[in-house]
Amino acid sequence: MTRQSIYLDHNASAPLLPEARAAIVAALDLVGNPSSVHAQGRSLRAVIDDARGQVARLAGAERDQVVFTGSATEAITQAIVGGAKAFGVNAIMVSAGEHAAVLKAAEATGLPVKRVGLDADGLIRVEEIAAALAEADMVGMRLLVAVHLVNNETGVIQPVDRIEMLVGPSPHYLFVDAVQALGKVQLEFAARAPDMMAVSGHKIGGPAGIGALLMKGHADQVRLIPGGGQESGRRGGTESAAAIAGFGAAALAFPDRFYNANVSELVRIAEDGMKLIAPDLVVFAEKADRIGNTSNFAVPGLKNAVAMMGLDLLGLAVSSGSACSSGKVGASHVLAAMQVPAEIAECGLRVSFGYSSSVADVEAYLKGFGEVVGRHRSRHGRAA
Repeated sequence: MTRQSIYLDHNASAPLLPEARAAIVAALDLVGNPSSVHAQGRSLRAVIDDARGQVARLAGAERDQVVFTGSATEAITQAIVGGAKAFGVNAIMVSAGEHAAVLKAAEATGLPVKRVGLDADGLIRVEEIAAALAEADMVGMRLLVAVHLVNNETGVIQPVDRIEMLVGPSPHYLFVDAVQALGKVQLEFAARAPDMMAVSGHKIGGPAGIGALLMKGHADQVRLIPGGGQESGRRGGTESAAAIAGFGAAALAFPDRFYNANVSELVRIAEDGMKLIAPDLVVFAEKADRIGNTSNFAVPGLKNAVAMMGLDLLGLAVSSGSACSSGKVGASHVLAAMQVPAEIAECGLRVSFGYSSSVADVEAYLKGFGEVVGRHRSRHGRAA
């Protein structure tokens, strides 16, 4: 198979949309500081205000609920570390399947961190959250619950609506990591119970280095970076108008492009094809409600590091999970939380499709997958 360049890692970062690129370039041609009152400053402020409205519409938020940050990780850290201080909570509750940004931010608060498990389908055990909230109520503790809406590794859509029903009417607080959900599922932030929600630009075809924290009015005092009053005093530092413009343009263009790519069908073709090549293929969370673009799977005995290297040499970009576990290949903490045996988890791979994906990409991937599996089986004396 000749070397190609096929990108199947959209959950790590989506390719930059042409609309986002154009908006970035246009903003870069402007000069000034968006906080300045002269004409140049007002022009940059208008760019930011337009983008704020575009992101708000996609997230189902009010315009003034959108606070731009330097990344989704910063937004997550502001919500958890800043929220712990502003709300005076006594402990943080997370699931064992959270992104590293959430888990590390929870640790950074210095407060006790309560972890709830995942079931075999990768779903947060809501009953454990209910029990922990009831226990906290009995002793007068206040918790900040931090959960994800869509798992970046398995694509599982979490039962956040059930969690909202528990936390919403309580004295506790709820933060939702919606980074993998933006543009793919309806968020409706303004109408729902979460106090805060994080989203990201580069997951929807915007540039890296820009995110947003959605905040209800009572959370306005949740801060992380003090400064000169930017973002209505909620996040200091001169805004990057170019990055924000790219985020806004992506928020406007991404949904139609994503749905037009028919990614659910691409996942179905990929999984069916892989099962023909490797009948012992394990698809994680196969029975759960998954977001349409993601497949997480393993060929027993074929280590993910070996498979990724073989596919990369064929020009096929896949991953073993979160790109934020920089340079690390091995067993996923998400799969471990799902009680996947270690010898299977260390074979876990993820393909994730997006707006630029096509059936031809899947066909090329399956050909390469067949080559990699075939070589592995022949070396180990097993039929492919």
